[in-house]
Amino acid sequence: MFDIAFPELVLVCAVALVVLGPERLPTAIRTLGLWFGRLRRSYYSVKTEIEQEVGMDDIRRQLHDEQIKEEINRLEQDVKTEMDGVTDSIDPIARQLTSDTTTDDKEGATAGG
Repeated sequence: MFDIAFPELVLVCAVALVVLGPERLPTAIRTLGLWFGRLRRSYYSVKTEIEQEVGMDDIRRQLHDEQIKEEINRLEQDVKTEMDGVTDSIDPIARQLTSDTTTDDKEGATAGG
């Protein structure tokens, strides 16, 4: 974690023994262990919260994308419905024009023949 080799660790322990003395060294080590434990738990807690928030952002983004897709599908259906209505109203007129043109062609062929 801190990239400390064994000789460096022995040196730190020797200095701590000289500075703190044999009576206070176990208490200091225990206190240091507790602080490292709290620090580690805090780190993992923050890490978990951040991961959850990132996950929530992904879910929100997916929901937003799905809502946009639903809106596009709804608009597509509306356009198809309108186009069908326009086609239905134009079909009789187109048939009538086609039949008028066919009738005119037949009359022209009969008169010319």
